[in-house]
Amino acid sequence: MTASIVPVSSQEWAIAIHGGAGGPPEKLTPPRRQARRAGLETALGIGRDILAAGGTSMDAVEAVIRSMEDDASFNAGRGAVLTGDGKAELDASIMDGRDHQCGAVAGVTTVKNPISLARMVMTETKHVLLAGPGADAFATSMKLPLVDPSYFLSSRTAESTGDEASELHLGTVGCVARDQAGNLAAGTSTGGTTQKLPGRVGDSPIIGAGTFADNQTCAVSGTGIGEEYIRYAVAYDIAAQIRYADRSLESAVTEIMTQRLKPGDGGVIAISHDGTLVLQHNTPGMNCGAADARGRFEIFLELENGGRRPTTAPDATATVPTSRPDPSRPDQ
Repeated sequence: MTASIVPVSSQEWAIAIHGGAGGPPEKLTPPRRQARRAGLETALGIGRDILAAGGTSMDAVEAVIRSMEDDASFNAGRGAVLTGDGKAELDASIMDGRDHQCGAVAGVTTVKNPISLARMVMTETKHVLLAGPGADAFATSMKLPLVDPSYFLSSRTAESTGDEASELHLGTVGCVARDQAGNLAAGTSTGGTTQKLPGRVGDSPIIGAGTFADNQTCAVSGTGIGEEYIRYAVAYDIAAQIRYADRSLESAVTEIMTQRLKPGDGGVIAISHDGTLVLQHNTPGMNCGAADARGRFEIFLELENGGRRPTTAPDATATVPTSRPDPSRPDQ
């Protein structure tokens, strides 16, 4: 299963999603692999339908991430991993590439869909980031759906907890999109890392670390060890390489994945201003997918060579990598 990544035309759309980077998919039980794949297909289909109908990239990103926040197969919203004291503390951010407007929340505990709260921080306040009880209180004032904290644990089982430990789950869901008007958007949502200290905040709600969007360069969402993404300002650095060094999106992402981040740190999905999609990871697996106006609709649990060609020349035309056979999909 291969296809060339080429720029889309001015009226075409494209989208990529991720559902977390971590261990090899074969360490998941077949039902868990199937659930991951089904969740990715559902979320990608939602984004595809919004963009194909002429919807905005911001609406597509929010709706896609809401879908994965509601799906306990992923580490965001209902499926979030727990802090050291057994609670779910959720982070999210969203950014509009047209004008750099953005919003984020960190450490929320009662908000059903943190990505929607992040968007409301962007549209309804003069702030960028709200955290903790203040963010939860803002959600109440905005009449967003709230849940008892037990909601985030309601679908967890001993089997799923064991899977998380064995796959070195690094969490996070995300989406990047280009709409028919050429506008880019990015969003990221997570429950963080397993057994994190209460109050720990990773890269997902940090604009420029886990999320960034700029119509002149690219939109990026990351997944992995958040501290490393913060230290290297990963999402912004990819955009900066394009703006200031005239790098291609592929070469900028490859430089981050191979030169800045260490093997096992995580993955990135990104879309350039011309609609080129790049998906890469330096972990054994990354749940991800991509779709565009030309009929592409692909789901992966891992990418061949982490999404990188064996030898990647700077600014060369990229090729969509292939996934290794998934034991849960005999037709693959």
